[in-house]
Amino acid sequence: MSTPPLFLVDALPTGPQTILDGPEGRHAATVKRLRAGETLTLSDGAGGLATCVVEAPVGKDSLQLRVIERADVPAPQPRVIVAQALVKGDRGELAVELATEAGADAIVPWRAARCVVKWDDGPRAEKALARLRNTVREAAKQARRAWVPEVLEPVTTKGLLDIVDGKTGLVLEGSAGLRLADVSLPKQGDIVLVVGPEGGVSDEEIAALEGAGAQAVRLGSTVLRASTAAAVALGALGALTTRW
Repeated sequence: MSTPPLFLVDALPTGPQTILDGPEGRHAATVKRLRAGETLTLSDGAGGLATCVVEAPVGKDSLQLRVIERADVPAPQPRVIVAQALVKGDRGELAVELATEAGADAIVPWRAARCVVKWDDGPRAEKALARLRNTVREAAKQARRAWVPEVLEPVTTKGLLDIVDGKTGLVLEGSAGLRLADVSLPKQGDIVLVVGPEGGVSDEEIAALEGAGAQAVRLGSTVLRASTAAAVALGALGALTTRW
């Protein structure tokens, strides 16, 4: 049996009934074609869930719902912040989509030295960031996540050092001698998972990140694409900690 579809709302209903309208209501009524008696889940994206049953359509693009159960899902611990180097083309959005589905708690686009993609300031940058945030939102819905990851403003390596400072930093590097499976991981707090571009993380960047307390680690003997590495590492972290 599949899990009920999840829809994101600004605030969960406080009473026994509610109306799901707007873009989410349209998606539920006209795309998913949910009918009376079917179940769906509402989420505020910050851990709050409300399981509801469809009572009746309200117009063409809205549904009247009855709340049957409420839940508050604690934020995962330890949290994982993915610093994802900018990736060319659709693979950039694929990277954040897969990382969201795999459990990332926050995503930071990283302007690494070897990135082919350049993040220009201005309207184009605002549109690019909006696309990433929308990709994350849709991926969180697809994965039925109670928590929608935050997508931060892009950072340079200097900005990334500030994020890593005081946290458990893990830099994915295929030539590293240390395996991720052999790292002592915290039970609480933040892990910063650093994923480089297709050209890899430069020696200077690795040295700077290690100076901020991070460790270079490898996942295995194979080489992963920059767009898939975070998702694979998040799976490993889920199994190596109490996140899963």
